[in-house]
Amino acid sequence: MKKEGQEQKKPYIRGAGGTIVSKSVINGTSRLKWLFRQESEYGNGWIAFGDTDSQEYVNCAENMAVIDYNDLADIEPAVLMVYYMPTGSDLEFRSDETGSYFVDTRTGREIREQVKHPAQIAFEKNLKFLNQQTYPEAFFRQLFTKSEDTELLVIGEVDFPTGEVVLADPIAYLGTKYATTLERRIPGGRYPVELSFCRSKIVGLRTVAARLLISDRPAVRYEIAMPKGRHAEDWGKPNAWTFFGVDTGLACFADTQTGMEYSLFFENWEKENPGKNKYVDYFAAHFRESYENHPELQHKDGSYLCWQIPRTEHNLVFFSSGMGDGIYSAYWGLDEEGETVSLMIPFMNPEYFR
Repeated sequence: MKKEGQEQKKPYIRGAGGTIVSKSVINGTSRLKWLFRQESEYGNGWIAFGDTDSQEYVNCAENMAVIDYNDLADIEPAVLMVYYMPTGSDLEFRSDETGSYFVDTRTGREIREQVKHPAQIAFEKNLKFLNQQTYPEAFFRQLFTKSEDTELLVIGEVDFPTGEVVLADPIAYLGTKYATTLERRIPGGRYPVELSFCRSKIVGLRTVAARLLISDRPAVRYEIAMPKGRHAEDWGKPNAWTFFGVDTGLACFADTQTGMEYSLFFENWEKENPGKNKYVDYFAAHFRESYENHPELQHKDGSYLCWQIPRTEHNLVFFSSGMGDGIYSAYWGLDEEGETVSLMIPFMNPEYFR
């Protein structure tokens, strides 16, 4: 229990969990020597033995105790380097003139740097994967193929009165010069938006991709969606950026006209509500209501929203952008005649997050 006047220590790793440690390590009669991780329903699976522990000693349950991994780090800070190593890891701790480090007993590899969280590793791979000029057709197809890991949902319809398509973060950039208007247009109309979700062991429920369904015809190939004034052959040239920015973890498909209507609505709203925040004081309640009405594929604060711009007949649909803030490119789905049938935004390669 925290004593009066004593500050509670901030954990090195939040939610690190319980670790089985020999009492010789805890009371200082031995130094950490062996650290391995096994499958466990309780705690984090890590087990630590000291350099003087015999097999007879560790076989006695009374000589072992469960402590928080952060408390083990207070005894030997080097354990923070290896916390995120997987089940099955078997490590020997060494400390010499070169420093303190672990050795993987299975491979002999020395571990001297922080092992990254699996989510960080997946995020870095995903970052390199996104925004390429093209991908195999099979990649796009798998994003919207229902499977054990993938669920699909049409979340609403978006209006395109002019057919000029805009990609934007709706909270930060929709209706501003920082939204990305595309060169290719679509017929004016109202089109469904379908999301692909994954339930990842690493990062939980995420939006893998979003798709604007323009036609019932299947796409047989895809090409990157270029900004207004640019064409596919301009890809890679200076200033021919093909992506849009996300700064609030949300994205949307929109029309240039609805983008202006959206901007006008919030221009008036901000005049009537000085000092208030567009998301916190307006949209947060709408997103929570969306979750309450459709909780199956949403986080409790809402992962998507179908919203009609007040004093208009035009709909917008907002949705979470995979791993959140970043830059994302869209790709036109084309049929055998080269006609536009869809517009897709991949946020994640689900293979990295399983």
